[in-house]
Amino acid sequence: MAVKAGNTTATVIPTLRYEDAATAVEWLCEAFGFEKHLVVPAEDGTIMHAQLTFGNGMVMLGSAGENEFDGLQKPSGTLGRAVTQSPYIIVDDADKHYARAVAAGAEIVVEIKDEDYGGRDYSCRDPEGHVWNFGSYG
Repeated sequence: MAVKAGNTTATVIPTLRYEDAATAVEWLCEAFGFEKHLVVPAEDGTIMHAQLTFGNGMVMLGSAGENEFDGLQKPSGTLGRAVTQSPYIIVDDADKHYARAVAAGAEIVVEIKDEDYGGRDYSCRDPEGHVWNFGSYG
């Protein structure tokens, strides 16, 4: 079953855990241009579940906790600097997106460049260490 993300349908949805998911939601929207589709706060101020959309794609995230799923997925900062996956998001203008991310304080880990296989992209870390890739891809 696909999930409606705005006016389009997403069939692959990366998930992430954050120590401070409320701050992450705001930062991801400001720095990367995500839009809030659904944000479900918990009584203690943490985020139980959030869905952020970008074009026809979506990411889901939440605050780290002690439930069954949290035993399987941890915030990036708890793992050191390496990550086991990183989303690639296609943008209309990689240079403009790069400038927006830098202005918001993203840590650039791979500078923006033209790829031999086509496209222009860059990689960065968000404030909690998750790696994100953005580019024109081809």
